[in-house]
Amino acid sequence: MAILRFKALELVDQRQALTVKPFAARRSDSFGQNVFNLEAMRANMPGEYFKKLQAAIKHGTPVERNVADAVASAMKTWAMAKGATHYTHWFQPLTGATAEKHDSFFDLNSDGRPIENFKGSALVQQEPDASSFPNGGIRNTFEARGYTAWDPTSPAFIIETVGAKTLCIPTIFVAYTGEALDYKAPLLKSLAVLEKAAVDVCQYFDKDVQRVNTTLGIEQEYFLVDKALYDARPDLVMTGRTLFGHAPAKGQQLEDHYFGSIPPRVHGFMLEFEEEANALGIPLRTRHNEVAPNQYECAPTFEDANLAIDHNQLLMDVMERVALKHNFKVLLHEKPFAGVNGSGKHNNWAMSTDTGVNLLAPGRRPKENLQFLAFFITTVKAVHRYADLLRASIASASNDHRLGANEAPPAIMSVFLGSMLDGVLDELERTAKLPLDKGDNIYLKLGIDKIPAIILDNTDRNRTSPFAFTGNKFELRAVGSSANCSSAMTTLNAIVADQLIDFKTEVDELIAQGKKKEVAIVDVLRSYVISSKDIRFEGNGYSDEWKDEAARRGLANVPTTPLALDAMVRDNAAELFARHGILSHTELHARHEILLEDYTKKIQIESRVLGDLAVNHVIPTALAYQNKLVQNVRGLRELGLDENSEVTVEMIKSISRYVSTIKTTVDAMVEARKVANRVEDARERAILYCDTVKEKFAAIRRATDKLELLVADEDWPLVKYRELLFRH
Repeated sequence: MAILRFKALELVDQRQALTVKPFAARRSDSFGQNVFNLEAMRANMPGEYFKKLQAAIKHGTPVERNVADAVASAMKTWAMAKGATHYTHWFQPLTGATAEKHDSFFDLNSDGRPIENFKGSALVQQEPDASSFPNGGIRNTFEARGYTAWDPTSPAFIIETVGAKTLCIPTIFVAYTGEALDYKAPLLKSLAVLEKAAVDVCQYFDKDVQRVNTTLGIEQEYFLVDKALYDARPDLVMTGRTLFGHAPAKGQQLEDHYFGSIPPRVHGFMLEFEEEANALGIPLRTRHNEVAPNQYECAPTFEDANLAIDHNQLLMDVMERVALKHNFKVLLHEKPFAGVNGSGKHNNWAMSTDTGVNLLAPGRRPKENLQFLAFFITTVKAVHRYADLLRASIASASNDHRLGANEAPPAIMSVFLGSMLDGVLDELERTAKLPLDKGDNIYLKLGIDKIPAIILDNTDRNRTSPFAFTGNKFELRAVGSSANCSSAMTTLNAIVADQLIDFKTEVDELIAQGKKKEVAIVDVLRSYVISSKDIRFEGNGYSDEWKDEAARRGLANVPTTPLALDAMVRDNAAELFARHGILSHTELHARHEILLEDYTKKIQIESRVLGDLAVNHVIPTALAYQNKLVQNVRGLRELGLDENSEVTVEMIKSISRYVSTIKTTVDAMVEARKVANRVEDARERAILYCDTVKEKFAAIRRATDKLELLVADEDWPLVKYRELLFRH
């Protein structure tokens, strides 16, 4: 192993930055060139069918069969002109990754003659094998049938891999019996529910609003390490994170990597994946060094939420493929290195109307500010009401390592508003009790007209808050860097929609009692401000004081995934999703079981890798080095230099203690795993893996990291942190 480590380091020293040729002189010229977008549709489809397709997409109505045939024909013509030979339904099963089964345009007609064929029926629906995808008991293993169905709101695109081009068609994935087996289907349902609820509330303020679009901007953090160094770390290869590694003398404490100059090799990688992403219609705008060494971030402009999530899933795939060309590996794990910042995926979420109004941005007039407050306060109320469910939506084995660390929001859900808006809500709570006389200006009297038209610079950012208002949007910072954002966004859409529906019901009841519309709105909002006050926190979410304060407020602090997931299947969550037709009880319980199984399997894999490395690599290395020290002591004593051997003897004893700790703890971990594996209940098994298997990791790691400091550098088998984090 030590030989492999040093050969890897030699390779790194020989690497050169690759020259990347831009697709076009300007990014705008090549943007979306590999996407079957509006321009491509218009150029390849008869005008009549193009208009029918756009109308179906706009109004959410089914695409007629003849229109589907026209779209399929146009897609095939466009894709083949760009060199595509195959097509695939591109979907997002509950593995967290994307999936695809390629079919060729090549076919034989009834006479046995070769043709290129792609019908509307093949566009609209496919039948991939569903037996091996996670289903949480919805399907038996021998029942393989599942269906993918075209999502016309997300445009098809072409991916090129090793010279072969494939037309990818975004789809949902459902079981033969109709249950959703993916992330996209519930997301689309939640978006539709939120749109209707938001439009109904908008009618209080503007009768012209007919549609509300949910927008999303996803910031993606990641690490880059050289592929040779990655391959020399079995733990990185098998688990995505380092299970061992002593902290280097220099980590991120000087804060010199953050926004620093981008290393040449990394810059070349960024240029190429940005060019590919740009051609796929992913509107990346930002790239920079993040806080930790070898950590980076990219971010797009805002898009429709469904498309933004598709693009983020596609972006992760593009990044990984391009990284290999540059001899890098992209690490998307939330905490690949202990002691330095982990990686998140900040979801910037907002709602906008078809009249061009961002519902989470204050306006220029008091009436617009009342509309802003209606959506703003209702969102805060929704997060307070369903905080545990939102926490469950971002839970995973990998994100557990990050949440609550010194660079990530804690597992406690809270909302940061900024001092100015926090003061506005306090003012609303105090003054709304004032009696209103005829002729009074309600906006002036309640302080609503004091909200400035532009508050982007009046609201600070709080990196310790899991859900922060940042001027014209909410930023859900707690989502992990490897996650499919659909889970969190489906939950957020659902809880806000549910609260908007309740808001309208309550306002309508007050209006029916004779209250003026504006007064009724303010009365309901004030009640929300009062009842959700506990979720608002403006301080340091990393502090121990906040944990104590949160407990006093009754806010849950559930740091581990198995217990956090309980919120998914509580009655209020099941009723919420079923009430709005987003997830049935069966689908919800299936997802709960899938997530528990996923957690157990990941901890199980980590445990096995940890044990293998510790027993078969670390201990033999330590014992071999200990034998060298023993020989050294013998030599000193033969020379009569017993007093000079004392330090070496202490090193020998230390190695023995650490080796003993590793072996006994690994044995205990294996036994704990055997006990957990005999438990049939998925929740109980996951809890056991968390409490009795994972609990052993820290002791094994501490002993191993101490050995790393004792064993000679030339003998240590694992690539060290200083090499992984600072060699590029």
